[in-house]
Amino acid sequence: MSEIKGVQLIAGQESSKGSSSFSAANPADQATLEPAFPEATQDEVDAAMAAAAGSFETLRNSSSEKRAELLDAIADEIMALGEALLERANQETGLPLPRLTGERGRAVGQSRLFASLLREGSWVDARIDTAIPDREPLPKPDVRRMKVAIGPVVVFGASNFPLAISVVGSDTVSALGAGCPVVVKGHPAHPGTCELLGRAVNAAIKKVGLPEGIFSLIQGVTSDTGMALVKHPATQAVAFTGSLRGGRALADAAAARPVPVPVYAEMGSSNPVFILPGAMAERSEAIANGYVQSVTLGVGQFCTNPGLLLGLQGDTLNTFKDQVVTATKAAQPATMLHKGIASAFNSGLDRFRNSEGVSLLAETDTPANAEATQAACTIFNTTGEKLVANPELIEENFGPSSIVVDCDSKERLEEIASSLEGHLTATVHGNEEDLKTYGRLIDILKTKVGRLIFNGYPTGIEVCPSMHHGGAYPATTHSYFTSIGTASIDRFVRPLCLQGFPDSALPEELQNANPKGIMRILNGEFTKDPVS
Repeated sequence: MSEIKGVQLIAGQESSKGSSSFSAANPADQATLEPAFPEATQDEVDAAMAAAAGSFETLRNSSSEKRAELLDAIADEIMALGEALLERANQETGLPLPRLTGERGRAVGQSRLFASLLREGSWVDARIDTAIPDREPLPKPDVRRMKVAIGPVVVFGASNFPLAISVVGSDTVSALGAGCPVVVKGHPAHPGTCELLGRAVNAAIKKVGLPEGIFSLIQGVTSDTGMALVKHPATQAVAFTGSLRGGRALADAAAARPVPVPVYAEMGSSNPVFILPGAMAERSEAIANGYVQSVTLGVGQFCTNPGLLLGLQGDTLNTFKDQVVTATKAAQPATMLHKGIASAFNSGLDRFRNSEGVSLLAETDTPANAEATQAACTIFNTTGEKLVANPELIEENFGPSSIVVDCDSKERLEEIASSLEGHLTATVHGNEEDLKTYGRLIDILKTKVGRLIFNGYPTGIEVCPSMHHGGAYPATTHSYFTSIGTASIDRFVRPLCLQGFPDSALPEELQNANPKGIMRILNGEFTKDPVS
């Protein structure tokens, strides 16, 4: 079992140079958790980034099989931490052990999924156009292209997924899989969990024989530490999951560098849910129960939490709201991740309560215990007209709250959809007739989100090759890219075109014989055939 020492992990070595320190607290009782963690110094940031830059050549030139072995070893080492990992994560986040057990499975599954991606190999998008030396009026050269690693990546761990979107989340494993060294900025709310996972990654690196400099874990509570990593000249890309304010600050800092680099920030959204008449008439109670369950899942601490629900005014919507009230009253308060999140959530509730035209629809029968950092499900109600007049009501309130919006017409639904900024998801409940009648609404929503859901709920992301977890700003900084699923590896690669090289000097993925047996585009056709 790994020991938590309260140190930086820099290229496989422990470091503790900082003069100031911070500690995690159990959100359920505010008890301080040992040990204290020193704030990383600029020297430690420099050391981590120098180690990453120094190991980049070896990692990018390693075989895809070697990197797949690393990802499998990381999965093994996570499991080898046993119950100690789950118990520490529970103490630092208040998340229940069953949830954390499932999240550990997701983290392990992601690592193995990317290992499989590397072994299959087609993700490099190899393209070959063979030479035509006798073409008139000019010969055609031999041109070949594939994706290659960009360099050291800085990853910011998320607060709400301490195991699956943190030290070993899809950001880290996809970057390492692409051939990019990683420096993780651990989340200060769960530093002990971060250290345990960082030690697991170090053990995996040693097991497979790759340079220890390909991974470092930097801990700190101040924004200066994160900014130092983003501004470091060795950093080539940044991955972040968190608030709009935090993501935008990092993106602005990266853009202001002498050599700008991309920041792939996933910053959350309100994830509107539209209930169309057919679905409302056929199964309103089931939708109401599913909606409240989605709002309260994980104490509402998901970036896909449905913060907005819209339906057409009338008796069926009134019945639906009664069903939402029943489901909400039965929901139980639960502990949030930390006091900062709870405070922001309560401020959001006050904002809704004090907004003209917004009324309280329902709240849990059991009040939240502030001493245990609890939050209770709270649902508000307003009209489409008020929502259009007060677009700030659409802003995310991270936690178990949502607003039901009574709309007076199909046109009002379309107007609201058109006014939306970028969101991660939108959900539509309906039947086939609804899809025909509300076709324009569907088309509008396709321009606003990265994932459009039919007859489901936005929480609960399937980690798979076809998943897209992204959206237009302000949901993310780059709507083309996903932070979940195998396509997330595309954030950390760039195209490289090789022209006129002899076959023996080409990467295996571009060689004539196609020794890796991958799918390629050969003279405009998808094929696994060799170049004849």
